[in-house]
Amino acid sequence: MQWVVATAAFFASAVEFVEAFTIVLVVGVTVNWRSALLGALAAAATLALLVATLGVALVQWVPIDALRLVIGILLLLFGLKWLKNAILRYSGLKARHDEEAIYEQNRAELRARGAIDASSSRFNLFGFLLSYKSVLLEGLEVAFIVITFGVSAETSTVSRSSGIASAALGALLAGLLVIVVGAFSRVPLSKVPENTLKFIVGIMLTTFGTFWTGEGFSVE
Repeated sequence: MQWVVATAAFFASAVEFVEAFTIVLVVGVTVNWRSALLGALAAAATLALLVATLGVALVQWVPIDALRLVIGILLLLFGLKWLKNAILRYSGLKARHDEEAIYEQNRAELRARGAIDASSSRFNLFGFLLSYKSVLLEGLEVAFIVITFGVSAETSTVSRSSGIASAALGALLAGLLVIVVGAFSRVPLSKVPENTLKFIVGIMLTTFGTFWTGEGFSVE
């Protein structure tokens, strides 16, 4: 078990899971929970298939040096983006990510559509698709985190598959934590310090990215 990789994946994934949970909560409260949960489960299944497929392909077919270079550059770009956004929000040049405001905005948009009976448990295609799309989009970032962190953990004593498994475990624990806390609170997780998490994760991603880019170029 690579605890550094699992921890990094945990914190990075937690931010994305919080954002996905907000939309699922909106659909569940405004439309119905059946449509919201079915959409979320369908997206989770899609993501699991994606990670398994890409993970196997990366483990078996891609040379390690090329993989380190590509992953290093991607992590570096991804980390710098998160750092930039976090710094802009800290400085007041960009609005803070407010889950409660996002919740209310999406709820108002759903209610404005009309013809939505929140008391009904009948399957609602619009609610299903909204939940599916939101979880899928946020989950794609989680999949990226799992694959890149996992593959970059490969060393002479650690295999790629072991690294991916460690990163996947970290992401899974983050998802379970968000779901459990959200299920008990039934409110947007606005108390989660998203900007602080993004700042910390941005530093981690940038550090990993710089290291693996150097490794890809065989810098000693």
